[in-house]
Amino acid sequence: MARKKLEMYWDIGSTNTYFALKLIKPILARHDAELVLHPYNLGHVFKTNDYELMKEPKSKLRYRKRDLMRWAEKYGLPFQIPRQFPIKSSRVLRGSLAMRRKNLELAFVEQVFDAYWERGNASIVEYSGLRPIASALGVDPDWFEELSASEEIGKELASSTDAAIERGVFGVPMMFVGQEMFWGKDRLDFMEEELARAS
Repeated sequence: MARKKLEMYWDIGSTNTYFALKLIKPILARHDAELVLHPYNLGHVFKTNDYELMKEPKSKLRYRKRDLMRWAEKYGLPFQIPRQFPIKSSRVLRGSLAMRRKNLELAFVEQVFDAYWERGNASIVEYSGLRPIASALGVDPDWFEELSASEEIGKELASSTDAAIERGVFGVPMMFVGQEMFWGKDRLDFMEEELARAS
């Protein structure tokens, strides 16, 4: 029998994706499900829709920060808001697609999220900051950077984002079980119920 699949659209700039990645692990294990990652260029979508996160009301931004820390405290996660935020995410997204060629996409994504959202390492916006992560995973950093920066990977990222928009994705993390869509870290209960029903 084929394993169940949970698809997740993600972007490194999403705080909620950090939590979702951490919290879905036991869910995947309980249902013997496979996580399928899809990079989604959130900055491109924001720009297209003329939206800027940091222009939201200051009271809302203060609340958002406190609410994120509640999640971190509840689950014992070393989450912190980096000094440099928001960031451009395209190189990280490209890098994940390059690492997919080595079957290391998830390991790369997890390490990048930990570097940025736990240790505040904003160097990951540049290939110079991503090369040590590739190297730590046993991948030649020159190969990694060359492929990540290639036109081939650029087209693949654009295609992934465009396909997501066609599918109805409007933000991340967006998760799919079959055709059922679940947005955000606070919809994991509903997502797990659907995963339990999935054949």
